[in-house]
Amino acid sequence: MSVKTKARNTLKPNIGLSDKSREASIEILNGRLADSVMLYTKLRKYHWNVTGIHFESLHELFQDQYEQIEEAIDEIAERVRQLGGMAIGTLEEFKKHSALKEEPGVNPDAEGMVQDLLNDHETIITQLRKDASYADEELGDLGTSDFLIGLIRNHEKMAWMLRAHLES
Repeated sequence: MSVKTKARNTLKPNIGLSDKSREASIEILNGRLADSVMLYTKLRKYHWNVTGIHFESLHELFQDQYEQIEEAIDEIAERVRQLGGMAIGTLEEFKKHSALKEEPGVNPDAEGMVQDLLNDHETIITQLRKDASYADEELGDLGTSDFLIGLIRNHEKMAWMLRAHLES
């Protein structure tokens, strides 16, 4: 499931990481890039299709979250490039490398949308924790570990916002 990550005609970064560590970090980052694109797409779909008494607040919440995820997508792809890799960029690659799954034709009610998005954030948070530890402890890539920890904090806040909508 490895992604060809070497950029053509580019200088290899000399940043104190072995090629093996850089390639492993690139692989991790491309997986989280795929997760982010999948979540972004789902947030857009739910933003467009939410209905019910909480329409306005959820419509705005979903927009706020997809805007945050859109920024993260760019930052993740740029981190891949900083490490000398190529960021994946096709729908097929995103689907293949994401831990999140699509459900074509499934349009839950507002509460179901919130629960689904919460589950996706928590899936991403769990994976990011594993990835950040691995990048630090096994790969010696403190930069990527720190970057992933920042993503954890962002997803934890977005998950909290969603969780608050489900509490009664």
